[in-house]
Amino acid sequence: MQAPITETLPATPDGLTRAAALLAVGGLVAFPTETVYGLGADARSDRAVAGIFAAKGRPRFNPLIVHLPDLAAASRFAVVTDEAARLADAFWPGPLTLVLPLRPEAGLSPLVTAGLTTVAIRVPAHPVAQALLHAFGGPLAAPSANPSGRVSPTRAAHVLDGLAGLIAAVVDGGACGVGVESTIVGMDGAATLLRPGGLPAEAIEACLGGPLAVPQGGVISAPGQLASHYAPGAPVRLNVTAPAAGDLWIGFGPTSADAPLTLSATGDLMEAAAALFQTLRTADALAAGRTIAFAPIPDHGLGRAINDRLRRAAAPRP
Repeated sequence: MQAPITETLPATPDGLTRAAALLAVGGLVAFPTETVYGLGADARSDRAVAGIFAAKGRPRFNPLIVHLPDLAAASRFAVVTDEAARLADAFWPGPLTLVLPLRPEAGLSPLVTAGLTTVAIRVPAHPVAQALLHAFGGPLAAPSANPSGRVSPTRAAHVLDGLAGLIAAVVDGGACGVGVESTIVGMDGAATLLRPGGLPAEAIEACLGGPLAVPQGGVISAPGQLASHYAPGAPVRLNVTAPAAGDLWIGFGPTSADAPLTLSATGDLMEAAAALFQTLRTADALAAGRTIAFAPIPDHGLGRAINDRLRRAAAPRP
């Protein structure tokens, strides 16, 4: 039996109308955000959301992020506290996800929240994502558009590499500008950094006027908390200043100018974040039995998000 064909749609009014129509009948459509490409489905439909887990091979205890066009829409699905509203006013639309108390009348599929009493919500800034949300007119559950645990997609071609024949369509909006997933902050209680991402934690702390809490215990309360994630096929080593004979070295900054690949030759963390997942894919294709070795990345600002993804890429595989 021939596998279904995944449509590649242009980011035009006609393409977005087609994408919205596919979503309306329960189809899965990948679309660009400023962080990575998301795999969208109607967040109110059990069948559509189950399709996300099936296509990605994603564990069902791992909740999903709901994408909405603005704070007013978010308030219909979640309880937005004053502190959360302050963050939303400052950083939405943008690469920030807030985990908020779920409204009982929200009407979301329980698969979205993994049975929790909270929901992760984001308002993306990408114009194509915004246009699709308005064309669809409802909440979109959308994890990254890649097989679970693999390298996240920052281009439409990356989506097709992993999910062609498994989803209805991908809207091609070009390369993603931020390049790492959104920062996730839990707001069901003290503001807690659940996942570093495309918005530096320092900016959030400055907005709140105090430090973010650190999550306690091993409960998965938001996406991106699995120990092994974002993994290429080749093994990964971190903080390598002198590569071994069996390493494919990826540099950062002028001290690793001899590296065959680099996240940023000048040591620019924004450039490194945007290049991270494409570089992982390139390195994986070139590794040929070697280990992918990353030069040290400063652990502040966007460097925290980069190091978080690299630690998960290097973690033992399940």
